[in-house]
Amino acid sequence: MINKKSPIPLYYQLEEHIIELIEKGELRPDDALPPEREYAEKFEISRMTVRQAYTELVNKGYLYRLQGKGTYVAERKIEQPLQGLTSFTEEMKARGMEPGSQLIHFQINPASENIANQLAISESEPVYEIMRVRLADGVPMAIETTYIPANLIQGMTQEIVNQSLYAYIQEKLKLRISSGSQVIESSIASQTEAKLLHIGKGAPVMLIESTTYLENGTPIEYVKSVYRADRYKFILNINR
Repeated sequence: MINKKSPIPLYYQLEEHIIELIEKGELRPDDALPPEREYAEKFEISRMTVRQAYTELVNKGYLYRLQGKGTYVAERKIEQPLQGLTSFTEEMKARGMEPGSQLIHFQINPASENIANQLAISESEPVYEIMRVRLADGVPMAIETTYIPANLIQGMTQEIVNQSLYAYIQEKLKLRISSGSQVIESSIASQTEAKLLHIGKGAPVMLIESTTYLENGTPIEYVKSVYRADRYKFILNINR
C-alpha cells in the first residue's frame, strides 16, 4: 500500500489508503483506527509519519480524536450545493435523511435596526423570530434563527413552524420564492451553541446569513445559521 520509491510523501499515501478504506465501508463511522505503532510496523514507516497522516485526516474531517482513547472514523459530512434555493427539509429528504427540528422559541418582536434593514421594513415593525435546532436523522446539524415580516406573512403558528416554512409560504399562501443571497464565514461554537449542537465549546462552526426574496424582490426572510463544521461542507460549481 505504501511505495517508498514514489515521490508522493509517505504520510499522504497513508492518508489516501485510509480514505479508500472509509469510502469502501471497510472503516465505518466511530470505528477505531489502529494505534500509530501498529500502522508504523505494518508499513515499515515511522510513527511520526503515521501521526502526520492521522492529523491531516482529522483536520479534513475524516477522523476525530478522543483524549486518551485514540483516533476514530468521523461521520461523513453532508454536502450542500450552493446553487439553487432549497429549504433544509428539502435538502435532507433529497439525501434520504429524515429532517427534523427542535423549536427553541417562536415569538413576535419589534424589528431591530439590523433586522429591519435586512427585510426592508421599518424599525420596530413586527417580525416573527423563530429559533430552531435543525436535525438530520435525529442528529443536530445547525441552529437557525429566522426573521419573517409579520405584516407580510400573517397567521404563522407554532404548528406551521414545526413543519416546513417554505411549503407554507408557497403552497398555502401562494407566494413564489425566487432568489436569495448568502454570506458564509467561520467561527467557533459558544457555550450555548455547543450545548445545542452536541459539540465541544470552541469547536469550529460555519456562520451563514441568508436573505430570501419573492419574485417582486420583496425580502421574505432573513436567517442566521450556525452549522457544525464537522458534519457539513458546502460545494460551489463555477464556470469560466
